[in-house]
Amino acid sequence: MDMKRRIHLELRNRTPSDVRELVLDNCRSIEGKIEGLTSEFVNLEFLSLINVGLMSVSNLPKLPKLKKLELSDNRISGGLDVLAEKLPNLTHLNLSGNKLKDISTLEPLKKLEFLKSLDLFNCEVTNLNDYRESVFGLLPQLTYLDGYDQDDREAPDSDAEADGDGVDDEEDDEEGEEEEEDDEDAEEFDDDDEDEEDVEGEEDEDDVSGEEEEEEFGPDGEVDEEEEEDEEDEEGGGKGEKRKRETDDDGDEDDS
Repeated sequence: MDMKRRIHLELRNRTPSDVRELVLDNCRSIEGKIEGLTSEFVNLEFLSLINVGLMSVSNLPKLPKLKKLELSDNRISGGLDVLAEKLPNLTHLNLSGNKLKDISTLEPLKKLEFLKSLDLFNCEVTNLNDYRESVFGLLPQLTYLDGYDQDDREAPDSDAEADGDGVDDEEDDEEGEEEEEDDEDAEEFDDDDEDEEDVEGEEDEDDVSGEEEEEEFGPDGEVDEEEEEDEEDEEGGGKGEKRKRETDDDGDEDDS
């Protein structure tokens, strides 16, 4: 995709003045130059043109609010004076992987008075003797070169740290919420266990009373048939004996 079309897509129905970040990595430049980017992007603060085949930044528009410019993995060999002219508030510049060979090609960057960080990884200039001392001497406003200051202290990634703090806070909040949920779940389980124990206790009492009732009335709630038969037998036996005695009495009367 060519750069002009990519810029059109990145706008997403916004006006150029609404855009603060613009990433055009890996699109095609025409004749190694920037195309489609205009001075209408007055509020642009971050511009990324990684691996777009740039050989020159000569037609870069004036972007007064731009602070970070990514130009790594292109074919730029010089002509950096336009950066100071068009990007007066630039603080971070990445020229890694370009065709910069001499310290002198970096001299125009002296005019970027707010430049704090410069990256030149994989440029031939980094192979020169006393490379770091020479660059820091040439650009006194510079704080970090290739990610380290003059005392070899690594540059803090302010954006990552800010994001990291937010992530940590969110993780802590999530962990706290999870712990609270676990405590609530544990309490619910305890309550459930107590309820189950109560229910089991009631069921045990019901079982005991049920067994007693079965003993008295049988499983169907009726008096056992065997007990009824025994009672009937006893009653029948009593009546039989009474009849026998009455018969014997009649016989005695007849004999007399």
